[in-house]
Amino acid sequence: MVSQHSFAASSPAGAKGRVMPAQPRGFCAGVRRAIGIVERALDLHGAPVYVRKEIVHNHYIVAELEKRGALFVDSEDEVPEGAVCVFSAHGVSPAVRAQADRRRLDVIDATCPLVAKVHQEALRFVRDGRIILLVGHAGHEEVEGVLGEAPERTIVVETAEDVRGLDLADGTPVAYLTQTTLSFDETARVVEALHRRFTDIVGPHGDDICYASQNRQNAVKELAGHNDLVLVVGSRNSSNSLRMVEVAQEHGCAAHLVPDATHLDERWLDGVSRIGISSGASAPEILVGELVDRLAALGYGKVEVQEGAVEDIVFSLPGRLADPVTGRVPRTPLADEVR
Repeated sequence: MVSQHSFAASSPAGAKGRVMPAQPRGFCAGVRRAIGIVERALDLHGAPVYVRKEIVHNHYIVAELEKRGALFVDSEDEVPEGAVCVFSAHGVSPAVRAQADRRRLDVIDATCPLVAKVHQEALRFVRDGRIILLVGHAGHEEVEGVLGEAPERTIVVETAEDVRGLDLADGTPVAYLTQTTLSFDETARVVEALHRRFTDIVGPHGDDICYASQNRQNAVKELAGHNDLVLVVGSRNSSNSLRMVEVAQEHGCAAHLVPDATHLDERWLDGVSRIGISSGASAPEILVGELVDRLAALGYGKVEVQEGAVEDIVFSLPGRLADPVTGRVPRTPLADEVR
């Protein structure tokens, strides 16, 4: 598989231009942890292992895990009583947990720790008697999970325009939380509108938008300033990948989402000599490598890797997934593909 540090710079004869892979890109710590949980569950329990929803929003990862015996279901009700069931990285509501308990499911929770933090903040704000204004995309699994902590005291807000339409008195005690995969700049505009509207408002102790989303958006901003075109590798249901495309476009650069190399439209390359490439936090590096190879075959063989933030955050897998002999949790091939 292709490493984030394995692209060799070259200048083939007759080249049309160069590509610039972003740094950082691809898997974040929460995605690695979630994929690794499914892999270890399969190692320890054998197939099938049921996974509620997609473990992460990437078609390649889902297909690879299906080959190994993972069964993805839309609801915990589809899991046989007593079977192993993994909750996805996006988190679930208390109602889902309660239903899993009633069905005596052997639950392994792959919720990203940064998403779990938002759940805990929601509970704290409810205890403080505040209405929660949850900035995010209605219907997204992460938003549904947080909303489920206190549905009667939570309102989902997507845009600054939504803030003006809220049926709340300006002095209402409110607190805001945000989905972890949003555009940092757009979220800042919504939060600013909330502060202008409400006189008694508090927020989380730190940013809810995860470090990986911020780092990848910052890298894409840099790409947009040095390239004619930005391509973001990611699935169409990946919120953070879609936001990266939007960020590049907002910074004046043509940009497209590319689920994999087969989705590259060669018409996008007309008049283009400099191409920036990044990938969402749930996109595996092998897909980036295939896109780089496809572009090289089209004349974009020179590679200049962008300098950027180095990520060294690691989220540990649950202790129950440790090797029964060594007591250690071994690395897993799909989650650790570029290490």
